[in-house]
Amino acid sequence: MIFHQFKQPVNYLDYINFQDTSRKKKRESILFLEHPPTITSGSSATPSNLLISEEILHEKGVGYYEIQRGGDFTGHELGQLVVYFHLNLNARNLSIGNFLREMQEILIQSIYKIWEIELILDKESPGLYLKSIPEWKIVSLGVYFKQFFTSFGFAMNLSNDCSVFQFINPCGMKSENMKSLEMIGADPSLRQNFIDLYSESWMELLSKKYPAPNSKSYRWL
Repeated sequence: MIFHQFKQPVNYLDYINFQDTSRKKKRESILFLEHPPTITSGSSATPSNLLISEEILHEKGVGYYEIQRGGDFTGHELGQLVVYFHLNLNARNLSIGNFLREMQEILIQSIYKIWEIELILDKESPGLYLKSIPEWKIVSLGVYFKQFFTSFGFAMNLSNDCSVFQFINPCGMKSENMKSLEMIGADPSLRQNFIDLYSESWMELLSKKYPAPNSKSYRWL
C-alpha cells in the first residue's frame, strides 16, 4: 500500500492510465495531487450543464474528459487538492457502503481538526458543504467501483479561485456556490498538516479494521 504526494501537477490522462494499471495489477495506493485546469463529465452528466463548447474550453487551455465515475460535470484547477483511492475492497473485506462512509467521515473530521470548519454531507447532491451556509460546496465526491476495486475519490477546494467552474453547472448547481476553504477563512499553508492527518487516519483504519492478507508495510513516498 503506497501513499504518494505529487509535488507537481498531474496531467489528467496520466492519472487515468495509472488508474487502469492499478486495477489490472490490484496495486493499492492513495494519491494526493493537483490537476491543471480540467473539466470532467461523469456517467450521469446532463449535457446542458456544460455551458461552453469543448472547442472553446480547449482554446482557454482547459482540458475536457468524459470519464467513468458517477456524477455530473466537475472541474479541477491548481490549488485544489485531489485525493484518489485505489483499494481492493474484497481483499480488505470492506463494503462499498462502508468505504464511502469512512472516506467522508475521516475527511469531515480531518478538515475540522486542521481548520475548525464544519462540513456536512448532502445525500441528495453528493458532496461536502459548509454547515453554516449549506449551499456552499467545498468538496466534490466521485468514486468508481469495478470488480470491487476503487478509483477516483474526492476534490477539495483549498486555495483555488474556483474560476474553472464558470464553464459548467457543477453537479447541476450554480458555479458561484463553489467555494474554497481559503475563501471562507482557512489558512492554505496548513495543506501539509491536512495531508499528514488524513493519510495517517487511513493508515490506522486499514491496518486495524480492514487489513489485507499478506499486505506489505505502508510507505509514504
